[in-house]
Amino acid sequence: MSEVAAELKEIGDKIANLTLKQAKELSDYLKDEYGIEPSAGGGVMMVAGGDAGGGAAAAVEQTEFDVVMTSFGDKKLDVVKEVKNITGASLMEAKKLVEGLPAKIKEKASKEDAEKIKVALEKAGAAVELK
Repeated sequence: MSEVAAELKEIGDKIANLTLKQAKELSDYLKDEYGIEPSAGGGVMMVAGGDAGGGAAAAVEQTEFDVVMTSFGDKKLDVVKEVKNITGASLMEAKKLVEGLPAKIKEKASKEDAEKIKVALEKAGAAVELK
């Protein structure tokens, strides 16, 4: 076994003694804060490294979008009806969704579906963002 600095050994011991819940929280924190995710093997963590290649690392194209309504404009009833059609919710549920801005109308939609929903909502008078 190679020589390990005392502070690294202390960190390693703390990690090894985490509960499953604590390990999950640590994993989520490292992913959200630093872009570090477990590798496919699950044992070693991989760092989503910086762009040392001067642009060599291409950005991954987003394939799933959330459709978020930020305003219902001056045609609230038309927007509520459109939200009802899109979500399949009752009229009352659609009204609550529209009034609870910003409102996530659709999650993880394909780019094509997200664009169609955005166009339909904007035609009804709403302001929409794709995230």
